[in-house]
Amino acid sequence: MTVSPRVISGGIVLVPSSGPMRTFPLQYNPDSVNRSLQPQATGASGQDRSEALRLKGPATETYTVEAEFDLTDAMAAAATNPGPVRDGLHPQLAFLTGLINPTFATLRDNDALARAGTLEIIPAEAPLTLFVWSRHRIVPVRVTGLTIVEEAFDAALNPIRAKVSLTMRVLTVNDLPYDHPGSTIFLNHLRATERLAAPGSASLSQLGITTIG
Repeated sequence: MTVSPRVISGGIVLVPSSGPMRTFPLQYNPDSVNRSLQPQATGASGQDRSEALRLKGPATETYTVEAEFDLTDAMAAAATNPGPVRDGLHPQLAFLTGLINPTFATLRDNDALARAGTLEIIPAEAPLTLFVWSRHRIVPVRVTGLTIVEEAFDAALNPIRAKVSLTMRVLTVNDLPYDHPGSTIFLNHLRATERLAAPGSASLSQLGITTIG
């Protein structure tokens, strides 16, 4: 008998400054993950040739993930266990929209400060958001775009099938204080990436040449 390997899920982890973490696994792993990287080069303008090979910081990296959510199978079992589908996909979609919205408590407290005459209201710090795609890819991110297409609904108009496009920019030591937990996670990811790139080097003959210069 062949045992199928356990499939792990990609997803989002929220790490608040205090309190427990929240984990949001994707229901289905997407077939592809789009990555875009832009180098932070000092000589990008071409004005100073002595700067052409210098990098002033980590590359700007963006992920785009297309995820699907479907309660069709759960709806079939709803007669014996209606709890998981009572609100359709609202809980999952609410979690995702919460990634780009301040909380009700934050808005209420800011309004109270404004009414009390506070001259400068500092925006509350949101929980640290991590994008997790295997043990080799755990990165702090800021969600920069979220598109949700709700495709099917139950009798109470709760969405039961949806497609989500999530765009995230990786946060680096250029974005966060160096001693911030997010910076530590980014640096660990960078160091792990360097280790993966380290093993060996092919010979020049594989490129059809024997020497350079």
